[in-house]
Amino acid sequence: MRGTIILGRFWGIQVDLDYSWFLIFFLLTWSLAGHYLMTDSAVPAVTRLLMAVLTALLFFASVLAHEFGHALVARRLGVPVPRITLFVFGGMAHMTREPTRARHEFWIAVAGPLTSLLLTGVLALLGGLFQGWGWPALASVAGWLARINLVLALFNLIPGFPLDGGRILRALVWGWTGNLGRATRLAAGVGQAVALGLIAYGLWQLLAGNWVNGLWMAFIGWFLSSAASGSAQQAALEESLRGVRVRQVMMPDCPRVSPELSLEALVNQNILTSGRRCFPVLEGGQLAGLITLHQITQVPRDRWSLTPVGQVMIPVSRLYITWPEEELLEAMARMTQENVNQLPVLDNGRFAGILTRENVLNYLRTMAALR
Repeated sequence: MRGTIILGRFWGIQVDLDYSWFLIFFLLTWSLAGHYLMTDSAVPAVTRLLMAVLTALLFFASVLAHEFGHALVARRLGVPVPRITLFVFGGMAHMTREPTRARHEFWIAVAGPLTSLLLTGVLALLGGLFQGWGWPALASVAGWLARINLVLALFNLIPGFPLDGGRILRALVWGWTGNLGRATRLAAGVGQAVALGLIAYGLWQLLAGNWVNGLWMAFIGWFLSSAASGSAQQAALEESLRGVRVRQVMMPDCPRVSPELSLEALVNQNILTSGRRCFPVLEGGQLAGLITLHQITQVPRDRWSLTPVGQVMIPVSRLYITWPEEELLEAMARMTQENVNQLPVLDNGRFAGILTRENVLNYLRTMAALR
């Protein structure tokens, strides 16, 4: 992803660090060093700074554990989670699709706060042990981490979408009504109300002269408001596409090209005349691969006339595919998970067409115009 640093993969889940994380890491370290930890003047400033850095890193490890709580339960229940991102507001486990059952949504949502509460207990116990062993600095670190994990759990249990509490509320309403769209709209509405409350509290803090807390609360409220609004729009989109099949949206008459065709001929005869950027490559009536502008531009222009399509195409063995009767939402989730813009459509092993993101957008525009 753009704007992120890949930290690695754990249990098959990629962990990304958004550049905005460095801002909150600096602010948190500064606050810990100056206000919360090791305030004894006899302790050297360098020691206080190092303890603050350690505590900040352990805090973000706690946030990561919270998100892994969501991710591992989601995967257990059949919802793919390709990555987790740490950013300025904490973290996010990226699910490629929504759970299909209300109880699955409930357990995925509650897993994060339960993980934070478990960490609270463990860290509080460690803090007591460190204090008894005569290690006050480590006791202070563990105590602060225990408190902040408790705050993290309780804050996330606020019943406003997209917080965990809002997802729990959505799961309960969904299970009661059987209507995911209605449950999402209700939870998002509560989320908007919570966000407005945070913004109002932040403004009140600003007027009282508490600039740091005021700005931070207002900023969190704005973020939650945007996220709740986006979630409501996403729910409306998914509701409008629920039950739609790939065959209703795919492009069945897309031009096919031969693997023997040169790149120069492909560009002049197909791409420049049609404006299309992706073409299926067929050999003997069977799908052999896919050629896109990206593959073409990897070849020097003076070699286009000498390079056949089959030499640079994406072979069928490396393609992600769909089929006519698959639900469109499932196919779109695969596009997102695999970061591709198109999926070939196979019907009983034979090429039937292609599904692109542009096809989906055109379908939505047409549906909107007909309403």
